[in-house]
Amino acid sequence: MSVEPGRFFCTAGRGLEPFLAREVRARLGATEVDCVSGKVFFSAAARPGELRRLRSGERLFLLLKKHSPLPVCGNRGKMLHEIKSLVVGDPKYWLDIISVWRKLHGHEGETDDVSQENTLALKRKSEEETTSISKRQKTEPVRAVVSEECQVEPGGTCAAPERMSSQECWTESKTSSEFLSKGSGESPVVNEKLSFSFRVSCRCSGAIAKIVTSQEVGRAIGVTLVKQCGWRADLRDPDLEVIFVHLNDIQSVVGIPLFRLPLANREYIKTAGLRSTVAWAMASLAEISAGALVLDPMCGLGTILLEAAKEWPEACYWGADVSDSQLEGADGNIRTAGLMDKIELLKTSVKALPLPSESFDSVISDIPFGKKFKTTNDAQLLPDILQEMERVLRVGGTLVLLLSQELHRCVNGLTKRAGGDSADGNSGADPAQALSADGNSSSLAQGGGESVLSRCFGSLVPEGVYAISLGKTDAFIHKYRKVSAPGNWELSAPGLEGT
Repeated sequence: MSVEPGRFFCTAGRGLEPFLAREVRARLGATEVDCVSGKVFFSAAARPGELRRLRSGERLFLLLKKHSPLPVCGNRGKMLHEIKSLVVGDPKYWLDIISVWRKLHGHEGETDDVSQENTLALKRKSEEETTSISKRQKTEPVRAVVSEECQVEPGGTCAAPERMSSQECWTESKTSSEFLSKGSGESPVVNEKLSFSFRVSCRCSGAIAKIVTSQEVGRAIGVTLVKQCGWRADLRDPDLEVIFVHLNDIQSVVGIPLFRLPLANREYIKTAGLRSTVAWAMASLAEISAGALVLDPMCGLGTILLEAAKEWPEACYWGADVSDSQLEGADGNIRTAGLMDKIELLKTSVKALPLPSESFDSVISDIPFGKKFKTTNDAQLLPDILQEMERVLRVGGTLVLLLSQELHRCVNGLTKRAGGDSADGNSGADPAQALSADGNSSSLAQGGGESVLSRCFGSLVPEGVYAISLGKTDAFIHKYRKVSAPGNWELSAPGLEGT
């Protein structure tokens, strides 16, 4: 059965938007792909099962409305009216949306024949009851859920979190549907198949957040939907999981999540380590092919290996670590994922791998850094680590590393230029830019110069640097290709003195 094209958007961690854009094109044949900070919009004729297989996105939504930013005025009441008009619209619009949403969830036929009579009756119901319900609402406000995802900081700036799951602020009371059934003896116009429970999630950022709060927006939208559609609000188990509204200085977006759990929640990961979306993005850069040998020499809980083995099952994977507890966790994850025949674990130090030289096609690793790993001078770890990774990597193979800002500055940021200046290593000024929105490789080393790693390891040629966010921490994914046999190891390279 053919699937009608739909318009969607998917949220992504900062820096992963180009990976997601490339993935929806390759996996779904998506068109009209548009990237903005934290989101990728696209059109695709895909079933929920196909959409659920996206690996670099956080949460997936059916796009209801994508609008230019609302004009901001100092009148709170007027702002709320504009927002309600944008989000809610006329009743038939929501009937059509719910029909599409049900079809995507395998309920074809239940709402295909929504009659014109039902639509007109819903409109009359809304007009006739606006006054009476509004009076009831004054004393019995609608029950709503609003995700408070942005607070205006001193000075007027708005700090939005990296992920969409955040503290929920609740305003609870009896629902309007209860008033309709108990107070007046009336019932909602829509039949039982179209009667929905729902909750609202809002994020306000930028100038609009200085005028109205997320709670106020969610409450206003919830009241209006109850009045117009006869739906009921439900905090804990709504039919319509969340009506998501994001209002900022760039655009106004309204959507309905297709799945209750984020795409980033992997059912096959028992103990979470590195964010699964970041692990998948790293594996996607490694160019893993059938029959390839892939190594993570500092595997930790094995997240990178799990993401790679799930996506490219025809390769063979090895993980190494010195920590018994980490290896135990990795083994538990591998067993949960059913990948015991795909991934081998080895207890050993990355500084002395008991593995043959030039034996792996790809090496992928999240190099531990920061307080979590009691690392006080990250740069001192690099010489021996990189020497072993280069040694076991075949000529033509790929090396993909996740580095802290300090390691990034050492490996790629300290770039000699004609005037003797060096790059500062910040993501905004870094000479190596992230993947472009069309998925092409990044440009490297604008203005000339040679990276520290290239001076130390002449066989490794940089092919891309991608600035990403790990929540409160910024990090960088580096990709290299081994083009020749190892050169001389230069311990005197600036910033990389060995231990």
